[in-house]
Amino acid sequence: MEFLEEISEEESPKERHTSSTPSWKLTAKEILATKTQNYFAQTKRAENILIQVAFSIGLSSIWRFPYLCHLNGGGNFILMYFFMLLFFGVPLMYMEMIMGKCLRMDSIQVWKQLVPWLGGIGYASVLVCVLVSLYNSIIITWSLSYLSNSFSYPLPWDERPLVRNINVTDLSCLQTVAHQYFWYHTTLNASNHMGEEVETLVLNLTLGIFTVWFLLFLIMMVGLKISVQMLIFSVFLPYVILLCFLIRGLFLEGATTSLRRMVTTEFSAWASLDLWRQAGGHVLYSLGLGMGTIILFSYKAGGDNYAQVASLVTLINLGTSLLTTSIIFIVLGFWTTTSGHACVKQSISKLTQLIDEGVLPQNAKPPKDILLLPTLDYIKWINSLPGRLRQQVVHLSPSCSIKVQKEMFMQGPGLALAAFSQVVSLFPGSSFWAILFFMALLITGLSNLMRLLEGIVFPLQNSISIFRDYPRILTAIVCLGGFLGSLIFTSRAGSYIMYLFDDLVVPLSLVITVVFQNVALAWIYGAGRFREEMFSEMGRPLWPFSSFLWCYVTLPGLLALLTICFMQLFQGTHLYYTAWNTSGNKEVKHLYPQNSLGWVIFLSVLTFLPIPVHPLHQWWSLQEYVAPDPFEKLMSKKTPMVSSMSSQRPKHHSMKSQERTSNTSTRGLSMSLLRSPKPEPECLSQDPVKYESSSWFSLPLLTSLSSSLTIRSASLRVSRQVSPTSVTADNSNKGSETQEESPKEKSVQ
Repeated sequence: MEFLEEISEEESPKERHTSSTPSWKLTAKEILATKTQNYFAQTKRAENILIQVAFSIGLSSIWRFPYLCHLNGGGNFILMYFFMLLFFGVPLMYMEMIMGKCLRMDSIQVWKQLVPWLGGIGYASVLVCVLVSLYNSIIITWSLSYLSNSFSYPLPWDERPLVRNINVTDLSCLQTVAHQYFWYHTTLNASNHMGEEVETLVLNLTLGIFTVWFLLFLIMMVGLKISVQMLIFSVFLPYVILLCFLIRGLFLEGATTSLRRMVTTEFSAWASLDLWRQAGGHVLYSLGLGMGTIILFSYKAGGDNYAQVASLVTLINLGTSLLTTSIIFIVLGFWTTTSGHACVKQSISKLTQLIDEGVLPQNAKPPKDILLLPTLDYIKWINSLPGRLRQQVVHLSPSCSIKVQKEMFMQGPGLALAAFSQVVSLFPGSSFWAILFFMALLITGLSNLMRLLEGIVFPLQNSISIFRDYPRILTAIVCLGGFLGSLIFTSRAGSYIMYLFDDLVVPLSLVITVVFQNVALAWIYGAGRFREEMFSEMGRPLWPFSSFLWCYVTLPGLLALLTICFMQLFQGTHLYYTAWNTSGNKEVKHLYPQNSLGWVIFLSVLTFLPIPVHPLHQWWSLQEYVAPDPFEKLMSKKTPMVSSMSSQRPKHHSMKSQERTSNTSTRGLSMSLLRSPKPEPECLSQDPVKYESSSWFSLPLLTSLSSSLTIRSASLRVSRQVSPTSVTADNSNKGSETQEESPKEKSVQ
């Protein structure tokens, strides 16, 4: 694109000279260049939309939304999520898209230039990306574990495992669904609670998480470029598979009842603060708000109608979440319908058939009146069989739960994987469908994790000089640190710790970061001023309701959400996690231990820490750089700079400059200065006084420290980035050297 723009700029003078004698060759070149530019612009815009869609429909829609919806009563959570998506998700996503497109900077530099006092927001976003990438890697590892088990036929989660030394207290495979048993016993090898066997690592998960981070390291080092065709394939493949799953699930027993329960809403449940907290946190997580990834994706995106893009992405996000949740609820209804007495009846029918076929001996035939007895008596009869025969009966029993399930199935984060493994088993050629689905899930997860790593690596590479010179070192450090930090999730209690991150740590960190982003743009920099400068840059107004929503809807809502998070955290009565009780063969709820809540506070403070540290670092650097009386020295340097710059301009410009300098504390950096790290000279030389008279932000009653930081930051930024004319004006007190250099610098312009 830049090359084509240079060609068009070089050919524009020739057009004026040859306009009287048009040439068909020039016209053909012009038409070809125009078509090529339009093609690249449309391709870039399509790629940006696909990246945003792929990120929003990833693990958040396929894995996280269904179990949160199931945990909070179905329709209550869906309605609350839609409400928050409309009033919070769309405006905040539009805000980050506009910032990334028009300022053309990464998530760290954009806040340093926009509001230098709050430049630490970018580093906080990077830390949030680190936390999200750590526990997302274990979800991808779970998908990899299911994928590795998909190559065997029959699938290992379809049949009862052949367990030795079965007794009445160890018949968990008969008292629960086989897919749930496979999840807790085979995949996780889970402990009974969070504080048990944290130091014991599960071998298959440890190898899997090493594989995930090693693949990411190779992809980042090679710099694999994903084409638009690959993006389209990775986005639409999950939809095709999910639609097939939905069609097959509609023919299952209890499907209609499950879908009715999914959309049932009880408005009395809206009084639950936990519902508001989880719905609001998922809006931020699913759209990638506060992570800096949206700003990074929009850095070089094509197109400028970001209101439509934000609305489209959120609509696709909601549709994907509802599609996935429908499949999960259908499977839950199928499990509930086939449990208890129905499972005993199915088991007896299958055992009778196996006895007639000669697979089992006659003494394996159940009593005739077993169906009239309670379901637990069927387990007692199985336990009365001889040892080897008992193993065969357990192994050949159908995949359903003998125990009556009065409580809900699978309230933990493994609901989606267990439910999808059930749907896969219902297809002919189930191994093929399992490989196809879990491969698509693995590709989607790796793609999302790559975007998160880009949100960590690229901003740090642009901000820290040593990483700019040695980018491979930064990539190696991030991947190695991610692997070591993720090992805690591969322990026997790792799924519970991962749930702690997903339920408390990451949502709280996201809310804090997004609150500071909203305050910085809407109230410190000013939503009205941002709107005016975007209009001058883009040539078209922003979304009409954007300023109102940023100031009076999203910010109060985020502050209320932050208050709810802190209330829930410090009360601690409603904070629990779901664990597997091996003795009772069921899921139980435990309150979080006190030390785990301490870790939540520590990690949240660690994420928030760069925001206050950044201005202190600037102040410390200023104290080391400036002479004993910095304020007077900076003011003395400021006066000749303004006078010399105004003397180089016509009289009417000088009058304007005097009026502008009188409002120094109420002006901000021009958006043309903030637009690019390497702005073009013609964009900056239009009004040099404009950049000099700028300040950090338009807040009254600034202290002398913030004023000195403002003047120093603005003067340094102008001296580095403004055109050579302003550099000459800044050095006007050097006498004849400046007068000799100024003609040369003007000639350069």
